Amino acid sequence: MQLASITIPLGQFRDRFFKVRVLIIEDDRDISANLCDHLAAEGHDLDLAEDGVTGLHFAVRNEYDAIVLDLGLPGMDGVKVCEKLRQEARRNTPVLMLTAHDTLEDRLEGFANGADDYLVKPFALSELSARLQALHRRHRGHVADAVLQFADLCFDPQALTVTRGGKAIKLPRKCLRLLELFMRQPNRVFSHQELELAAWGEVLERSDSLRTHMRTLRKALAQDGKPELIQTVSGIGYKLTDPA
Repeated sequence: MQLASITIPLGQFRDRFFKVRVLIIEDDRDISANLCDHLAAEGHDLDLAEDGVTGLHFAVRNEYDAIVLDLGLPGMDGVKVCEKLRQEARRNTPVLMLTAHDTLEDRLEGFANGADDYLVKPFALSELSARLQALHRRHRGHVADAVLQFADLCFDPQALTVTRGGKAIKLPRKCLRLLELFMRQPNRVFSHQELELAAWGEVLERSDSLRTHMRTLRKALAQDGKPELIQTVSGIGYKLTDPA
């Protein structure tokens, strides 16, 4: 029974950019390595099990936001893992099942035993990420998040679009993470550590990266002579506030 674990510390901040804890149960090492590399690069916490028994043990013992479950596994196949997870452990963690056989019978059996979605091998890693994100949103009840608004600033968490005074603003992904944090709690002062956890999933040893991204964000929001909405709070951090 083989087991590997990959952990990227993310603190407690979980946002619309899908920083979540994922369990991958996959015995093909090439596939699991690609999955881990791709999802870790997106900032997820990952655990990896290479057989069904270990995967079920992990799924029951730990709390996960989503599970990627291969259908053909040594020790216990994916259908049996999913069945035991639902019927015996009573866990409702979203399950994305992977299969090399695109047959109706396989899909129906998986769904009947608790799978939430199916993906046929070979698959695009970007599609897997999108499916996991959709499963996680539905599980958390965030399918239709409202557009965030503050003063003349608007941010759509689903489309990842930002406008100010009706004019579109392009921002890097980490700046979008920072902006969403500010817009969900305007006028609150966020410390440097909170902002670093939101954007990077960890407290950085040096604050150069945070300062650079904050400078980019503030400059983008203040285009065309608009008043600055983000203020520096000396010795603490930053806050989103309406100067009017």
